[in-house]
Amino acid sequence: MATQDLASHLAEQQGAEDKLYNQVALRISELIEHGTLRPGARVPSVRKLSEQEEVSIATVMQAYRVLENKGLIEARPQSGYYVRARLWQAPAEPEKSEPPLRATRVNTSELVMRFMQAARDPALVGFGAALPSPQLLPTRQLCRTMAAVGRRSPQLANRYDVAPGAHELRVQIARRAMATGCTLAPDDIIITCGCQEALYLALRAVAEPGDTIAIESPTYFGVLQIIGSLRLKACEIPTFPRHGICLDELEKRLDCCRIKACLFMLNYSNPLGSCMPDAKKARLVEILARRNIPLIEDDIYGELAFAPERPKVAKAFDRGGQVMLCSSFCKTLAPGYRVGWIVPGRLRDRVQHLKYVTSVGTATLPQLAIADFLANGGFDHHLRRLRRLYAEQLERVTHAITKYFPKGTRVTRPTGGYVLWVELPPQIDSIELFDRALEEKISVAPGPIFSPKQQFRNFIRLNCGAPWSQTIDQALLKLGQLIARMM
Repeated sequence: MATQDLASHLAEQQGAEDKLYNQVALRISELIEHGTLRPGARVPSVRKLSEQEEVSIATVMQAYRVLENKGLIEARPQSGYYVRARLWQAPAEPEKSEPPLRATRVNTSELVMRFMQAARDPALVGFGAALPSPQLLPTRQLCRTMAAVGRRSPQLANRYDVAPGAHELRVQIARRAMATGCTLAPDDIIITCGCQEALYLALRAVAEPGDTIAIESPTYFGVLQIIGSLRLKACEIPTFPRHGICLDELEKRLDCCRIKACLFMLNYSNPLGSCMPDAKKARLVEILARRNIPLIEDDIYGELAFAPERPKVAKAFDRGGQVMLCSSFCKTLAPGYRVGWIVPGRLRDRVQHLKYVTSVGTATLPQLAIADFLANGGFDHHLRRLRRLYAEQLERVTHAITKYFPKGTRVTRPTGGYVLWVELPPQIDSIELFDRALEEKISVAPGPIFSPKQQFRNFIRLNCGAPWSQTIDQALLKLGQLIARMM
C-alpha cells in the first residue's frame, strides 16, 4: 500500500473509531438523561455492551471514560460502572436562538466598554470576563522558561520577529494540530498577538466595508467589535446550545443574503459552550465550499474538552484552503503573553502582509517560552488537570444556580470550556442586573453584549474559570437574591 493510501486508510480508521465511541457514549448518556438508567443503577458491563453494540471492548472503555469525565457515571472497584448519584436536577436548557433573518450593523460598543472597564476591577468576584484563574496556570514555570531562553539567546530579546513568527513555536503548533485532524507545516502558520488579532486579520483579508459576515447567535462580543470596527454587517444564524449553528438555517441565509464569509466558534463556543459534531463540521465545510465562501474558525477553546480527546476542527475537512483556522494560548496557558496564531489557507500571503502592516510582529520571548514549554511535554499534563477542574467547576456552578436562582432559570450543558449561558426569567433585565451586581462587588456578562442588536436581554454569561470557594458560592447566592428582588 502506498504511503499516501496508508495514511488515508489510517485516518479513516481513526475517524471511524472516534465516531463509534462517541456514539456509544451518547447512547448511554441519553438513557441516563431520559431516566431509563437512574442514579445508582449499574450500567451494562464493558463486555456486555461490547456485544450489544457490536464494537470492541476498547471502544466501550473509551466511551465510559468520556461519561466518567462528564460526571455521568463512576467506576466502583470490582463492581463495574454505575450512574453517578446526583441529589439535584439541573435546570432545563435554553432553546435554539431565533435571530432576525436580515443582516444588521453592530451596536454594542458602548455597553461592551462599560463591561470591560468593570471586569478589570480585581476587587470583584469575576463571573464577567472569560479568563482562566491565574492560580490554575503554570506562571512560575513559564517565567523560569522565559528567563532561561533570554539567558541562552539574549540577542533575541530585542529582535523584531516579523511574520510569520518564531519557527520553533510554529513547529510545535503544527505537531499539536495532528490531534485536531489537521496536517500542517510550520509555514502554514502565522503567529499573532492573541486570537483577537488573528480574527481581525482574517476578516480584513476576506471582506470590505459593507460586506456581510455570518455569525452564531449569540456570539462572542469581541467578534462583534471587530465586525463593527471594520464597518461590516452581521447576519446571525440560529444556534443550538449543544450542537452549534443550524445548518439548514445557514443555507437559507446563504440563499437570501449576500454573505461574504462565516465566522464561527465550533468547539465550545463563547457564550453557549456548544460543540458541533464532526459530521456537521464536514457538512458545513462542504456547504461553504460549493459557494466559495471562506470560513473563519475560532478554536480558542478547543483544547478544553472534558472528554479524553479533543474534537476535530472544521479545517480538518478543508480541501480547498477556504477555512482559516485561528486560536491562541490565552485561554489555556498564558493570557498575558498574547500569543495566538492563524492558518490562513489560500490567503496566507495576504494575511502575512496584513500582519506586518498591523503590528509588524509578535513579541519574541513569549513565543519562545511557550515553544519550549510545549516541546518539553508540560502542556499536556497541564491541560489534563485544567480540563478536570473545569468540568468540576461547571458542575458546581450549575448546582449553585439550581439552589439559588429562581424557578424558570435555564442553563447550558457544555462539554468543554468554562463558561455557562444562563437564561433568566423573562422579566429580568440583565443590564440592570449587571449594575446591581457591581454594587455587590460581583461582575457578570449581560446577554445584550453578545448580540449585534442587543438581544438576549434576560440572559447572562458566567465565567467558571476559577476554583470553587466559599466566596464563589456566596456570590452566586447574592446573584440569586438580586434576581429574585427584580421579579
